[in-house]
Amino acid sequence: MQKVAEQIHGYTYGTSEVATSPVTLQQLEALKVTVGFTEEDQRYLQQAGTVLADQTKQIVEHWRSGIIAGIPNLARHSRSPLNEPLPDYLAKSNLRFQQWILDTCLRPYDQDWLNYQQEIALRHTALKKNQTDKVSSTPYVPLRDIVGFISVINETIKPYLAAKNHSADEVDRMHRAWCKSIQLQLALWAEPYTDAHQAPNEW
Repeated sequence: MQKVAEQIHGYTYGTSEVATSPVTLQQLEALKVTVGFTEEDQRYLQQAGTVLADQTKQIVEHWRSGIIAGIPNLARHSRSPLNEPLPDYLAKSNLRFQQWILDTCLRPYDQDWLNYQQEIALRHTALKKNQTDKVSSTPYVPLRDIVGFISVINETIKPYLAAKNHSADEVDRMHRAWCKSIQLQLALWAEPYTDAHQAPNEW
């Protein structure tokens, strides 16, 4: 599996540090049907991965520095309680963000992938936020901010999918596959937020 760096701090995909997701593989398959994610989408997502592989740094910088940094309500989640920058935190989390792009496109959606979706979600809740990088920042990222920003991620990824001179039809198919995958992941990320024993009042 391709990685954006030899060492990615806090990236524990497929390791024993990641707990088993409470979502079953059967539920995942049903969810794929719900969002209309097909084998054809999986093929085009793989193609998207090859297109995006050498653009992940640029994409994440676009999202983080070009968009999130200009929205105080979002930027605060990677800053200190006094609104001070945390450059080391950003650098480490940006690498994981880059790798997430590759994992979205190139990983098989198996048990390891399902487990890591739960881990990603938990790292945005009060249960695990800030722990991976041992920083002091906001205690959690509200679910509403995650849901809201998905539209930005989906809209801004398309020019990067079009950067390698594929036909308009291929770009559209890659983009549809990407959007379906993100919708699928968003549904999985919501799981701990809907368990009041895990992340109460974090909407």
